[in-house]
Amino acid sequence: MSTARSNLIENAVVREETSRKAKLLDKAFALAFKGLVYAQIWEDPVADMAALRIAPDSRIITIASGGCNALSYLTADPAHITVVDLNTAHIALNRLKHAAVRHLDYADLRRFIAEADRPENLAIYRHRLAPHLDDATRRYWEGRDLVGRRRIGAFTRGVYRHGLLGGFIGAAHVIARLHRVNPAEILDAGSLEDQRRVFDERFAPVFERPLVRWLTKHPASLFGLGIPPAQYDALAGDQSMADVLRARLEKLACHFPVNDNYFAWQAFSRGYGKDAKAPLPPYLQEAHLPAVRDRLDRLDLRHANFTHVLAAAADASYDRYVLLDAQDWMTDAQLGELWAQITRTARPGARVLFRTAAEPSLLPGRVPQPILDRWDYRAEESEVATRADRSSIYGGVHLYVLRD
Repeated sequence: MSTARSNLIENAVVREETSRKAKLLDKAFALAFKGLVYAQIWEDPVADMAALRIAPDSRIITIASGGCNALSYLTADPAHITVVDLNTAHIALNRLKHAAVRHLDYADLRRFIAEADRPENLAIYRHRLAPHLDDATRRYWEGRDLVGRRRIGAFTRGVYRHGLLGGFIGAAHVIARLHRVNPAEILDAGSLEDQRRVFDERFAPVFERPLVRWLTKHPASLFGLGIPPAQYDALAGDQSMADVLRARLEKLACHFPVNDNYFAWQAFSRGYGKDAKAPLPPYLQEAHLPAVRDRLDRLDLRHANFTHVLAAAADASYDRYVLLDAQDWMTDAQLGELWAQITRTARPGARVLFRTAAEPSLLPGRVPQPILDRWDYRAEESEVATRADRSSIYGGVHLYVLRD
């Protein structure tokens, strides 16, 4: 990997106009973020698609992360999706998932991507996927991790237990068990009322324990959630971080039936459910596989900076933008540059969707007003999208629509 590409994440995360201590935290986060962070993306594609109103002529640009949402957007039949990420590991994961969708039948796709913990997955990779991968992707998966194991072996041990987020969830499970709580017990609840009872009686008290409150005081403790130091203060606001995390977990545990929320399964069991009726992302549902496979060539995956990709694009070339929570990392100057390019490349009726750690939109007062005046903030639709987001970890989901 070239030096320029290896610095993509550091250039995006490290704040130059800040204290030495803050800059060191930024650099530590950038180093952690260069490896696999999300084996599964943690934004709800169903909520996204409802807010985006994807049409047959839609041209989408989105951040890749774990790749699930870009693949799931194909079920809405857009014309094209540009998929962008700074992280080499995420690019390799996206390419592997694309190969699996293209070349595996449903039973093997489910075994390899959804279960992702079967010994036979190594043979599936070697014989049915590796021959279709580019050299860089093969080098990544056949290379070794920090403890000397080949990375592809993660798909024989449970890939969703790996990566920065997988490690964070694993650590949370250890802490829960130290307090005699098994997180998976909520998955046996038969109703929302039962889920509420389990949360109130078993989970909520853990957040009052001194160890949890001490750990969550430190910004580095949330690196595993993909939250950089710049985002920590916005997430906490004027509350303790333990209280914020308890509120977010309460939404995940209590606001949606666990039998229809694969994010709850990832959080509480560290993987997707294995029952045939277990919830899965749209692209992993058997009924959607033929369409997703047929439309796979509409994805254009790029290892690059989102703003730079837009800067190289023609005027009026996109009409759907999905920024995830990337703006929470940005300086005012970076936000201004990003939105100047979004506005220049936006087609009539364009929609921009993003998430924030805190509840309010972060754009007012930070993006130049002449640019922001071109956009209409859809407060009601944003609130609907926030309530609908089953991942439950963000304070707000925000929708802007280009004015006529």
